[in-house]
Amino acid sequence: MLLTANSQAAPIHSNWDTLSKSLGKITSNNSGDNVDLLSIQNHQRHPNILLNQLDKKHILIAAPENFNPGLRLPPAIPIPPTIQPNPIPPSNPTESVKPVTVLESIQTDFRNDTNNFGQSNLLVEPTIQFKLPNGNKIFIKTGLELFEQRDVESVTNIPLEIGWQGKVDEITLHTTVGVDVFNRLPTAINFNAQMEAPIIPPQISSSGQLVSGLIISANLEQGPYKSNIQTLENQITAWRFGPNLYWQIDRDTSLFSSLRLGNYSDRNFEIQSFSRLERKFGQFSVAANLFSWSYGRNLESTSGYFSPPDFLAYNAEVAWQGDIANFLLCRLSANLGQQRINGETDNANTYQSRCTVKVSPKIEADIGYGFSNVRNQDTGGSDYRGGSLTGQLRMRF
Repeated sequence: MLLTANSQAAPIHSNWDTLSKSLGKITSNNSGDNVDLLSIQNHQRHPNILLNQLDKKHILIAAPENFNPGLRLPPAIPIPPTIQPNPIPPSNPTESVKPVTVLESIQTDFRNDTNNFGQSNLLVEPTIQFKLPNGNKIFIKTGLELFEQRDVESVTNIPLEIGWQGKVDEITLHTTVGVDVFNRLPTAINFNAQMEAPIIPPQISSSGQLVSGLIISANLEQGPYKSNIQTLENQITAWRFGPNLYWQIDRDTSLFSSLRLGNYSDRNFEIQSFSRLERKFGQFSVAANLFSWSYGRNLESTSGYFSPPDFLAYNAEVAWQGDIANFLLCRLSANLGQQRINGETDNANTYQSRCTVKVSPKIEADIGYGFSNVRNQDTGGSDYRGGSLTGQLRMRF
């Protein structure tokens, strides 16, 4: 399962953020639910692993701690079109002035990753979304990030990013540029670009459920490697690029696959891949996850980031998702599997939960918790245990 411990380590892209426009018209048959592409963080009843979510900034593309895409926090609530009645012309009509931008939504993300080695990464990030007259969108993100580690002076970061999303024919483009301002480290620049296109156009049932479709995206990102204080102090940055593929095989079966190639400022190189096959049975689902990760050199002792020459993790997932009340939707899941690091094999288990509270038609909130022993650092002979508390508040206007 795409686990969540230390998810800020190797972002596949700044926001795994909003459903691509190619899927933007898909809506759930249940009020307040979003139809994500697999069954992911960002909401709920039908397939819901948003393609763009599987590249959300501060979430590893497919890092071992992110083994469950089904538990990611949901994206901003989609804004349904409103039908305005024909206005009655005034006795003295005047030419109306259209606003340059329209505020669509505000989404605030919260995340606190901890482990049994005294490391803690806290993230609070609000994102404001505006819609332009031509249908394109602008995003402004800021927030606060706090990195702490036992016996080491903490690091505080204030990110500031500006993004744009638009469409050219059937291709959706999303770009983001920003800066990271640190309290005791030099300011760093980050960049992200994503191009997404349907290979097989999505087919939607009369109830609003995604029945079939094949979507591919290309991703490119550059920025500081926010794994821990040591990687920040060493000013490690990375370029990452690669494709994502999402295939809705039939109404209840989906496949997600992703590949990332990374080039680091310390001249290290990585290959990261993740695949997930999921099948739904009403409120229950089963899935198989496969993750592999390899680096040219193991530089954890000098650069500070987990860089195994040979890492493989695979598991089977069983999950349940359903309504506890008419305003409360929850999901529980457990993964059992194996992890292999440099030829040595060990158990790899994760447990996750998430609940969505519908406060009003325009306000939703998520809270979730995940626990895992899947490694994201070299612990020698010691066991690894990591937990992640996540939350998201979504308001639309």
